[in-house]
Amino acid sequence: MENYLKETKILDYTHPSIQELVERRQWKDFDTTYRIKGIYNFVRDEIKFGYNISDDIPASQILKDGYGQCNTKATLLMALLRAAGIPNRIHGFTIDKALQKGAITGIWYKLSPQNILHSWVEVLVDEQWYFLEGVILDKSYLTKLQEENSDCKTTFCGYGVYTDNFENPPIEWSLNNTFIQDKGINQDFGVFDTPDGFYVKHRQKLNKIERFVFRNIVRHIMNNNVEGIRNGKTYTNIKN
Repeated sequence: MENYLKETKILDYTHPSIQELVERRQWKDFDTTYRIKGIYNFVRDEIKFGYNISDDIPASQILKDGYGQCNTKATLLMALLRAAGIPNRIHGFTIDKALQKGAITGIWYKLSPQNILHSWVEVLVDEQWYFLEGVILDKSYLTKLQEENSDCKTTFCGYGVYTDNFENPPIEWSLNNTFIQDKGINQDFGVFDTPDGFYVKHRQKLNKIERFVFRNIVRHIMNNNVEGIRNGKTYTNIKN
């Protein structure tokens, strides 16, 4: 159990910004279910969907950024849960890049690796593990996608989504599993106690030049695309 609660370089939950947030939101005063739900909803909706400089940055940096994707939101979610005394672990995968089409476009999409590193948080409640992948997309972003694709009720792939229930994806948590990208999974790396251990063994398939281009050019384009979609200013119909 100690392994699922320990602090690490990436899960830096004693950082003042994280401790202040946990105290201000009074999450420790709730019972286990509402504690997890409150933290989950915070990371899902108050940390916007977006692309950070790297997967392996510490939780305090993600909180400062105010945005994240699957891997970085997983880090922040784990850190906040551990700060509130909730045991958790990380499950690693790869997903097909098709689910990112629209968020990344043109030549940058063509040059991106086919398989993208992916993860979700698993939280332990009453000796049962629950999967919390539905934390990735903030509701304002997802709602805009649903409005622009109101004719789609079932399978949707693109813009950070790959689900068989696009009209009502299972993103609300109340002692259940949540998902939003799980249909894109094509490789399973298993579970790890910490993201630190996960990233020692697995990295995005980018060389030094590609990593530099992503950090300094591509992710800014992707974040602009995502923000435009969220605000209803930019949209490309990927079905055509």
